[in-house]
Amino acid sequence: MELTTEIFHKLEILSDAAKYDVACTSSGTSRKGVKGTMGNAVSAGLCHCFAADGRCISLLKILQTNECVYDCKYCQNRLSNDIPRAYFTPEEIAELTISFYRRNYIEGLFLSSGIRKNPDFTMEQIYQAIYLLRSRYRFNGYIHVKAIPGADPLLIEKTGWLADRMSVNLEMPTSAGLQTLAPQKSRKTLLTPMRQIQVGRKENRLLLEGRKLPGVKNQMRIGTAPEDETFSDTTPLTERAAAATVRSTTNGLPSDRMPDSGMPLNSSPTGGTPHIDTYSKKQLPVTEKQNFSLQEFHPDASFVPAGQSTQMIVGASNESDYEIVHMAAAMYKQFDLKRVFYSAFVNTTHDPVLPELKGGPPLLREHRLYQADFLLRFYQFEAEEIITEDTPFLNVQIDPKCNWALNHLAFFPVEVQTADYHTLLRIPGVGVKSARRILAARRLGHLDFASLKKFGVVLKRAMYFITCGGKTMIPLKLNERFILTNLLGLRERLPASVTGENMYEQMSLLDFIDE
Repeated sequence: MELTTEIFHKLEILSDAAKYDVACTSSGTSRKGVKGTMGNAVSAGLCHCFAADGRCISLLKILQTNECVYDCKYCQNRLSNDIPRAYFTPEEIAELTISFYRRNYIEGLFLSSGIRKNPDFTMEQIYQAIYLLRSRYRFNGYIHVKAIPGADPLLIEKTGWLADRMSVNLEMPTSAGLQTLAPQKSRKTLLTPMRQIQVGRKENRLLLEGRKLPGVKNQMRIGTAPEDETFSDTTPLTERAAAATVRSTTNGLPSDRMPDSGMPLNSSPTGGTPHIDTYSKKQLPVTEKQNFSLQEFHPDASFVPAGQSTQMIVGASNESDYEIVHMAAAMYKQFDLKRVFYSAFVNTTHDPVLPELKGGPPLLREHRLYQADFLLRFYQFEAEEIITEDTPFLNVQIDPKCNWALNHLAFFPVEVQTADYHTLLRIPGVGVKSARRILAARRLGHLDFASLKKFGVVLKRAMYFITCGGKTMIPLKLNERFILTNLLGLRERLPASVTGENMYEQMSLLDFIDE
């Protein structure tokens, strides 16, 4: 693809507009290359992350358009903002992705979008873009796309069979905050596609494990759904699942927009595979291979294999850390999310309703929330253990794990020679890998503090909370003030994004392109 002045200008606008969407990181899925396809997916990491082998892997991160019919007060792309607008066609997105992949600039695609015309039209455009990548260009790399709230569930389902990961931004942690800053959106509309993706993934896992419903076929085709005794062959998998979800849940998540069951999904009067434009209710024939099968494209294809994620804005409304952490915990449990992202609020619109943050974006608060999130995901902590309603904000002086330990000194010291895995994870300075190494090593002999350091234990934190063979590393007293003073003296090295020190600007794809 030739990078014309027009394409370059649109790329500059839409890649810059995507920078506030942080809900993308390591892929969470591995997929080897297949003969006749281009690219693969590596679970070690994507989107400017470092893989296990040291590579920095990148995604083309763009918006399909920064036009939007919504007027969310915190959003740079809101309807009332006077900014340059641009729009990529599905063909331009596909060709741009392949062009950059062949130049070795990227290894995958992160595609989000403003809402152009309406949710159905926008979701259809996203679907067409990744359909072209998978069918015409045989692109086998990682693709992360947004599920547009309010879009037809059929479009979300069809997109889910082509994408690796999907995400829906929760925006505000509470319904009250969303109503204040984004009155055109509702919590129900945001949660409905998340529930659809969750149920679709669960049913897909059952199919892959062989525990399928009576009459359900193993062969899955894009735009079709399994048959059973109750539903017709044009009824999507997630419509059946959504119907079951509506009957079984009481939290008000039914979809009020079900697919048009009379719309043919796998045939076209022109002989091509149709793209369904739900905005105009017309079929748009595409000259691709008829009945493109994702399982034929890749034998291990599944529905949203890398799971789903979401993003919450921190600091735009008056929610406490207590509300944010408990909301994240609920999302992990109820919606089977892979990741919740936290985005420190950047006031780009200067709307009078929004807070004017004199110290800039609350980056340290964001950092502490990520640390709390890791405790939820990997360290077997419950939200109520991390933060309580009595103290609704995280301690910015020390990390949440150290803060918990200081508030539960009766739990310590822990003897590392005998403690179980769950107990080891509670020790500040002991991570998931180092805890496993301790369990493996002590089967072979006794441990000492030198070996703990080799295992990756951060002794400058852990030494206040452990004994090894009944001995402490140095003479200590188990006193909260004494330990806190020494921990604060460590001057925790915060990320550069928090401190602003030695800040280096992340390279953009535009840095590689000659004007």
